[in-house]
Amino acid sequence: MTNTPWEAASPRYKKLVFTAMAIMGIGIILAIIGANIPSLPTVYTAIGIMLVGMLCHIAGMMVRAKDARQWRIENGLAAPRASKRSADDAQ
Repeated sequence: MTNTPWEAASPRYKKLVFTAMAIMGIGIILAIIGANIPSLPTVYTAIGIMLVGMLCHIAGMMVRAKDARQWRIENGLAAPRASKRSADDAQ
């Protein structure tokens, strides 16, 4: 086991995180430029770019959750699932 979650992260997760940060940074810079030169289309474009960055971030969180779930399964730490039959018997 590693000391930090970043060391244990998959390459796909790391790429998504860096991509999201870069896209969000570009969007923020573009929003600042659009606010300083009164240009509404530039600001709206920046908002769209930041939205794409947020979607990349959400995709990264989904990949991270999938990787963590897979790691727990491989190491026998997954919580036992209640079967549908036992849930029906309880009623």
